[in-house]
Amino acid sequence: MTKLASSILALTLAFGSAVSAGGPVVVEEEVQPEVVAESPRSGWIVPVIIGGIILCAIACGDDDEPTPTTPVLTSG
Repeated sequence: MTKLASSILALTLAFGSAVSAGGPVVVEEEVQPEVVAESPRSGWIVPVIIGGIILCAIACGDDDEPTPTTPVLTSG
């Protein structure tokens, strides 16, 4: 009986350490979160400002009329 018990104990220790050493290594790829860019709420501000500048430039115009210059007399 002691031969049988010592044989079972020897097999258990021999194979038990290999079994409890760990299982196969499973490598899972990390899933990258999907980044979704939201549309800006102020998307209309820049075109309105640029349009206002263009309208102001057209309305103001370039009214460069030649102004008469009076000659400055210097005594000398």
